[in-house]
Amino acid sequence: MKILFVLESYYPNIGGVETLFKSLADALSARDHQVMVITTHPGGKVKRREVLGNVSIRRYNFINRYFFTLFAFIPVLLNAGKYDLIQTTSYNAGVPAFLGGLMNRKKTIITFHEYWNRLWFELPYFSRFSLWLHYLFEKMLAIIPFYKFIAVSESTRNNLIKGGVAAEKVEMIYNGIRYEEWQPVKKIEKASIFQFVYFGRLGISKGINLLLDAVRILKEQGTDFELVLIIPPNPSDLYSLILQFIEEQELSNHVKIMGHLLKSELIAVVGAADAVVIPSYSEGFCYSAVESVALKKPIVSSGRGALPEVVSGKYIVLEKLDAVELSKAMQEAMRGNWKEKETRYFHLDDTVANYLDLYEKILNP
Repeated sequence: MKILFVLESYYPNIGGVETLFKSLADALSARDHQVMVITTHPGGKVKRREVLGNVSIRRYNFINRYFFTLFAFIPVLLNAGKYDLIQTTSYNAGVPAFLGGLMNRKKTIITFHEYWNRLWFELPYFSRFSLWLHYLFEKMLAIIPFYKFIAVSESTRNNLIKGGVAAEKVEMIYNGIRYEEWQPVKKIEKASIFQFVYFGRLGISKGINLLLDAVRILKEQGTDFELVLIIPPNPSDLYSLILQFIEEQELSNHVKIMGHLLKSELIAVVGAADAVVIPSYSEGFCYSAVESVALKKPIVSSGRGALPEVVSGKYIVLEKLDAVELSKAMQEAMRGNWKEKETRYFHLDDTVANYLDLYEKILNP
């Protein structure tokens, strides 16, 4: 097989999605299939062109993700004719991948990491105008006639179908992790007070506004605890709003912010915490939840989107998604009032195998 990947972000960037497609490309390469990756250049001294086994990587300097959407179809158009199938992802890579495939008469499949539909209008931080633009773009992406839509959870699959995608065009393949890389730390130095931790990318759907407001409520109640926020400094405007809220509400004695950590450092910090908080408005899959379960950490969860599918072990689910209910759930966590269900696992090897099977079925019907 010859597969063209069109991805907004790829190795050496680090994240669940990057790990998935790097692993998929490596698996194809190991089986003597040919892969090309068209992606953005992350900056620094990373090579613009690189060949790793049977994987050719082309990194282009786009100013931002929106320029990727507008102009990445050019390298896709120039290269798609040499490949049997195009694999892309939501959101920004989808349009250039489809256009390049259409002009070369190649089948294009898209992995949807989440589908929000009207949820856009419940989200904080963005202006109403910006929310409308993102909502309309998502709707447009869902009506593009991709050959297949891959949903990363049953929740995402159901949302795509509700959004108008024909059920027979949607395949469900769970994301996965390498569990050998997410092992609990044996010797842990725990904090003297109850410690919550949030970790993951900084996005408007992650419920960080609710989490900080819950911290404010608990502080006013005189609760003794600490929240460790492990978040990147980008997007910078959202990061600045978070810092501003912490300062205005005088939460610095209860909130500790940490930036980019090595995986070993992240595992150590999460391992030392008493509980993980995931207050998202929605999750298409949620790597943070799966990784937390692997580290045997109990989770306070919003229960939205795919979280009921991936959260297992000890957990508490909010009855209602707001700051008051979140503060109550955090109090319950501090009292040790957890629910529990059998641990569920999502292995990256299974994810890769399912993708390979799908490619074979598409190219050899």
